[in-house]
Amino acid sequence: MNRKVDIIKDADGNNVVVINDLRFKGRRSVDWKMVEDCLKEYIGQCAEITETSDIVYIGTDFPDEFAHSKDTKELRGANMYAKANSSSIIKEMIEIATNKTFAENYAQKHSTDAKYGWYRYDTRFAIPVYDNAGELERYNVFKSRILVRHAKDGKLYLYDVLRTKKETSKPLEQ
Repeated sequence: MNRKVDIIKDADGNNVVVINDLRFKGRRSVDWKMVEDCLKEYIGQCAEITETSDIVYIGTDFPDEFAHSKDTKELRGANMYAKANSSSIIKEMIEIATNKTFAENYAQKHSTDAKYGWYRYDTRFAIPVYDNAGELERYNVFKSRILVRHAKDGKLYLYDVLRTKKETSKPLEQ
C-alpha cells in the first residue's frame, strides 16, 4: 500500500497523523464493506504506542467491528467521512495514542476476548479540505478514542476506533 502519511506536532506540541491522500471521498455515504476490506490488510500486524510502549495487535475481529459497530452507525457527515479515511492510518494512530485508561470487562460475550479488561487511548488525525477548484485549503483535525481489548492470551488487540469527532480548535493550515 503506497500511502502519503505524516506525523506532525501541532501548535501545542501534540502529535497529529496527517492523511495526504484520501481513500474515501464524498460525504453522503460510505461503502463500509469497502472500508472493512481495506482494514483486512492490517490483520496480523502490530504497532507500538510510543507513550506507553504497549504493543497492540490487529486481529481478525477489528475490520468488522470498525466498519459495523454501533458507534460507526451513529456517525454522520464529516465525522463519518473522517472515520472511513482513518482506516488508512490505523498503525500511525496507535503509535501516537495517549491518555491510557482502563475499564473492567463486564460483558459476558467478551469474557474470553477481553478477559483482562479494556484500554482506551486518545488519538488525533487530520484530513485535507479542498476548495471548489480542487486546491488544498486547510486540514481539519479529528480526535478519536482507540478501544483495545486485553485478551486471555495476555496480548492487547485493537477492537475499534470510537467517538471520531472534528475538533473545534483552529484547523491545521497548509
